Amino acid sequence: MKYKVYGYAICKNEEAFVDAWMDSMSEADGVYVLDTGSTDGTVEKLRARGAHVTVELIRPWRFDVARNRSLALVPEDGDILVCTDLDEAFEKGWRSALEEQWAGDTDQARYRYTWNFQEDGSEGVVFWIEKIHRRCGFKWRHPVHEVLTYTGEGEPKKAELLGVQLNHHADPTKPRAQYLPLLELSVKECPEDDRNMHYLGREYMYRRMWDPCIETLKRHLTLKSATWPDERAASMRYIARAYENKGEDAEAERWMYRAIGEAPYLREPYMDLACFYYRKKNWFGVIHMTESALKIRERSMSYINEPMSWGSAPYDLAAIAYYWAGLPEKALEAEDRALAMAPEDERLKANRDWILKKL
Repeated sequence: MKYKVYGYAICKNEEAFVDAWMDSMSEADGVYVLDTGSTDGTVEKLRARGAHVTVELIRPWRFDVARNRSLALVPEDGDILVCTDLDEAFEKGWRSALEEQWAGDTDQARYRYTWNFQEDGSEGVVFWIEKIHRRCGFKWRHPVHEVLTYTGEGEPKKAELLGVQLNHHADPTKPRAQYLPLLELSVKECPEDDRNMHYLGREYMYRRMWDPCIETLKRHLTLKSATWPDERAASMRYIARAYENKGEDAEAERWMYRAIGEAPYLREPYMDLACFYYRKKNWFGVIHMTESALKIRERSMSYINEPMSWGSAPYDLAAIAYYWAGLPEKALEAEDRALAMAPEDERLKANRDWILKKL
């Protein structure tokens, strides 16, 4: 079936991304952009490429207000709306894959999203997002880390779009200064919202504010709505990191074990503890944790996954631990597995030479 598909976005000073974004969105029937005060050539370049651009300052700044304003710009005759940022781009063919899998009663769709890439060009954090939706019945909510919320009756009917891939190429020069006050505002507005309570604690961790990090994430774990084991385990892991940075290793270790118990099907908690034991030169602890991590073969489709756990690192740590534990044959086996995943890594090659000398 043929649908009317529109793209919409917000932007500010993203001239460098305009061409790639417009190329990506060329499969849509039109694109509508709210520019919130660019001082470079973003607006002119977008218009030259055929985008419908409205310039409007949002004061005080809130991401949800800006998103809802950009959503309002989209014509009412749209069947399917696609929200992206200018530093994101779909791989070709997304429109046909979308139309093939969108049923007449579908409200929202989820699809694969690569949030970042490694230095060698391989994928980093990968998860599934849900920013394709029906024209009516949705609004954006929260000052930051805004979420698309269904305003209709019951639950939205969702489709899973196989073959639709969106890639994010973030501008590392953009500041994060506004995130913390907006997250604090979000938690103040909705103190029982578990999602943003977790994000606030994580933001404190990023800023090395260890005590607020611990306090906030412990609050997250007490919320009635905080029932998702993956995110609960992440809060426990971040609490552990904060305690270790405060020099409280026993408490850190205890919280790492709690994270494993909360979500034993995730590699990341095991890898946190493997790294902790590596720093303590507890080689048999490293061996146990890396072996446990490697038994987990299925990577989570949520944002709670870290590329280190799914690359060469588990084998690399295991190889080092086997070596110092006096098990060079096992060390060589693990090192070869690590090199198979990162064949150009000079450190891994040097480590393999050391193991061969030991043998």
